[in-house]
Amino acid sequence: MNNVFRKTVLSFGIILLGVFIAVSCSKDDDPVDNDLFVGKYTGAITYISGDTNIDASSGSVEVVKIGKNYNFLFSDGIPDLTGVEFEKDGENVMINVGSDQAHYIRIDQSNLVIAFTKDNQIWTADCKR
Repeated sequence: MNNVFRKTVLSFGIILLGVFIAVSCSKDDDPVDNDLFVGKYTGAITYISGDTNIDASSGSVEVVKIGKNYNFLFSDGIPDLTGVEFEKDGENVMINVGSDQAHYIRIDQSNLVIAFTKDNQIWTADCKR
């Protein structure tokens, strides 16, 4: 009976391992749904508001995901853009919801492009990771 118990436990273990591998390798696991875009991007950033004009050729933008929205934390004293909602735009690319000429943010795993206007403020970024 001891031998039968071992075979049963071994069979059960193999089945569990197979299920674990199948779930881990799911094709439904889209990188856009993950935190693939979170991190620090560096490059040219600018900000214009009234008499304020900040232009940093080697600035940075930290991308932070909070729930379903993203925050963009700028270096060089540039105010942050927060609560931006995104949608998929092709494979492994996201673009902000409501994108138009005044509100454009495109992000993928290696590039961040921002041309965003809000309340007479203008943010731009052309950054890479």
